[in-house]
Amino acid sequence: MSDLFHEVASIDYPIIDSDSHVNEPPDLWQERVPARFKDRAPRIVKAEGGDLWNFDDGKGVWPVGLTAVAGMSYLDFRPYGLSYDTLRPGSFRTEDRLRDMDADGIYAALHYPSVTLKGARTYTDDRELQLVCVRAYNEWLAEFCEGSDGRILGLGLIPTSGLDDAIAELEWSIKSGHKGVVISSFPNGSLDPLAEDDRFWGLAEEAGVPVSVHIGSFMPEGWGPKGTPDWKTLRFIGSACWTKAGGQTLGVVCDLIFAGIWERFPALKLVLVEANIGWIPTLLEQSDDMFSRYRWYTEAVDKMNLMPSDIFHRNFYATFMIDTVGVELRHRMNLDHLMWSTDYPHSGSDWPNSRVTILRNFRGVPKAEVKKMLHSNCKELYKLDHVPELTPGL
Repeated sequence: MSDLFHEVASIDYPIIDSDSHVNEPPDLWQERVPARFKDRAPRIVKAEGGDLWNFDDGKGVWPVGLTAVAGMSYLDFRPYGLSYDTLRPGSFRTEDRLRDMDADGIYAALHYPSVTLKGARTYTDDRELQLVCVRAYNEWLAEFCEGSDGRILGLGLIPTSGLDDAIAELEWSIKSGHKGVVISSFPNGSLDPLAEDDRFWGLAEEAGVPVSVHIGSFMPEGWGPKGTPDWKTLRFIGSACWTKAGGQTLGVVCDLIFAGIWERFPALKLVLVEANIGWIPTLLEQSDDMFSRYRWYTEAVDKMNLMPSDIFHRNFYATFMIDTVGVELRHRMNLDHLMWSTDYPHSGSDWPNSRVTILRNFRGVPKAEVKKMLHSNCKELYKLDHVPELTPGL
């Protein structure tokens, strides 16, 4: 029994959060983009119902709400009506973020956006404007990570404006110290894989840079913040349940598995973020079965030799927050590719009580396997050699 996890106090290694978020500062783009783009760059608009993000001079809007509720009671959750005047400064200030991580027992954390959670197209479809907005965010994120002694870790955002732009931002992100990149489309900018994408995949593989896909992204054009949905419906809750159970991710994963790239890029690493993991065994079982039945008449056998599950187990990683079912099914996945996360400061976060969530997820699981999901897998994937094996001071 001593080898099984039963109490958080037994954790003597640094916990690495594989998916947390920033709430981008309200003046980020207004301070950083060239003057001729300021009128169309993202900005905060003060409204009676709270702060609203305004994109491309009103072509898109999104309220400040569920991305900034860390520490609130469920009774106080709301999708709009919040203001940057009252947001936790840990969303965008380095010293405050470190303080919030300490309070939650987190040593290091990978950071994703909030404003552009659905991808770079959130800014605009205009190529020039999108590129300056992407670069402004990536530059700010690199600065946000500075001074944290390697505890706050960034992932560069990749534009959707074409292959050359995607490659340029990948190269910039690598040189600037980001630990990975986030895509919301295939590198060519569409939702269809093209042969030209090989240049991007090849560079990411050669550099050993993980490529992430966050829930809410890699979706059809027009799916995004064009207005506020009706939050007060049962259907909205159903949509949220479907998303967090992996429903939104199933189609994206199949598109990626069958993109025809994995035999050419066997060392490429793809991270599925915030989709949880309980759905993985079922999808892989059905994918292998259907591929076996249909590969001959579809001529897929001439294009893909590996089984879908082989590709997934070798090349795909996945993050989760609360998924006791997935943890029970962990041996039907690649245990070395599963990583726990907090989702701070979004509504999936239990900050500052993540220790309770960890206990809920892992009670009764072998301690060595718990360490993989809380520490080792993330450390190895992102090459975090500076993170110690034992918690400093213990």
